[in-house]
Amino acid sequence: MKLKKLAVLAMTTILSASMLVGCSGKTKEKDDNQITIGMVTDVAGVNDQSFNQSAWEGLKKAEKELGIKVKYLESKQDSDYASNIETLADEGVDLILGVGMKLSGAIEEGAKLYPEQKFALVDETYKTIPENVETIQFNAEQSAYLVGLVAGKMTKTNNVGFIGGIELPVIETFQYGFMAGVKAANPNAEIQTQYANSFTDQAKGKAIANQMYSKDADILFIAGGDVGTGAIEAAKENNKFAIGVDRDQSNLAPKNVLSSAIKRVDVGVFELAKDIKEGKFEGGKTTVYGLDENAVGIPETTKNLVPQDIIDFVNEQAAKFKAGELKAPKTKAEYDALVK
Repeated sequence: MKLKKLAVLAMTTILSASMLVGCSGKTKEKDDNQITIGMVTDVAGVNDQSFNQSAWEGLKKAEKELGIKVKYLESKQDSDYASNIETLADEGVDLILGVGMKLSGAIEEGAKLYPEQKFALVDETYKTIPENVETIQFNAEQSAYLVGLVAGKMTKTNNVGFIGGIELPVIETFQYGFMAGVKAANPNAEIQTQYANSFTDQAKGKAIANQMYSKDADILFIAGGDVGTGAIEAAKENNKFAIGVDRDQSNLAPKNVLSSAIKRVDVGVFELAKDIKEGKFEGGKTTVYGLDENAVGIPETTKNLVPQDIIDFVNEQAAKFKAGELKAPKTKAEYDALVK
């Protein structure tokens, strides 16, 4: 009897093991069919009310509408980029998405270390794009120019300001596009400029904004991640105006945020996810989004604080961009040539 029980127990164990192996195989097969995208943020984090958050919203839309599994790893410091990329590569995600120009070096190095891994980079490209990397860029100077028009028309003191996060080409694109728009709408306006050397220091953003407001600026445009959150808080406290960036930031201060220079990172990221889902990832290429793709511009909420005649004027200039009749500067050299 005892031997019979042992035999039954052994058979049960074997069957259980077989079932576990079978279940494991099925789970793996299901996982293999599940497209997964892993996002690495820059140091501003996923809830920066700006760039990273917009990228994450694009992935969440892809999760909802396309059935793609998405996740993110936040980078607290620059040295985290490489380790976060390594983590995602080890997990075998289908695409590693780096958000922001600061990740360009880490993505390029990752592409070399993991040649079979697909990568994407938002807001920067390379002279020679690796074959396993796609890059996404935006004509952000167009939306910056449009909010510059708003500031130039709306200022009562003929004095406005620009606050940047870190002095990088992608932020300078916002700066010089904005300055050109201001001067096009109001040649007599003075423009204060300063960088915070951070994308996360809200206190620094607030301090710079307070200083500019004390020097007669009545409208500030901030392109600096969470630095902008602090500057917008200063706008509220001083009863002045601010202009947001990347996303519609009017929710941060409905009575003080005139408009926002929209850069629909979510649109570019969603389209990239769609290509991955449909097997259309090519690698070695850059896709640029602008007014023609409705990926840059100003939000509907602009009408809440800006008169309709000014909005009409801005829309007229936007139409000129689409028609190829108007071009905004991205660099100081282009700006200097334009305003001479």
